[in-house]
Amino acid sequence: MAGDSTFDVRTVFGLVGGMDAFDRLVANFYEGVEADPVLRPMYADEDLTASRRRLSMFLAQFFGGPSTYSEERGHPRLRMRHFPFPIDAAARDRWMLHMSRAVEAEQFPGEVSAAMMEYFERAATFLINR
Repeated sequence: MAGDSTFDVRTVFGLVGGMDAFDRLVANFYEGVEADPVLRPMYADEDLTASRRRLSMFLAQFFGGPSTYSEERGHPRLRMRHFPFPIDAAARDRWMLHMSRAVEAEQFPGEVSAAMMEYFERAATFLINR
């Protein structure tokens, strides 16, 4: 279980089959973001390609995959990187809606989905800045 101290989130990368699973998760997430009137204006890249790649790399690294994100971009500094964007409770909830749908669509094992959703809830709330 995700809240169980015996589950190590760093094992998720291997449990879901590696980078391909994170690329699918992120692609599914961004399908929702592309049409979202609250979130889409926060993304500068026209086709979301750069945003997709960064999120895939970040999530893969966080969940036990390669450290490509940090090698290319340095420390994640999530609050600093997201500060310019008006993230309020509504934006957080929209982000969570799209991410929870993406996680659900992947049909990961229960403990993996729970661990991911626990992290996403914490991180999305942490990034509220308005």
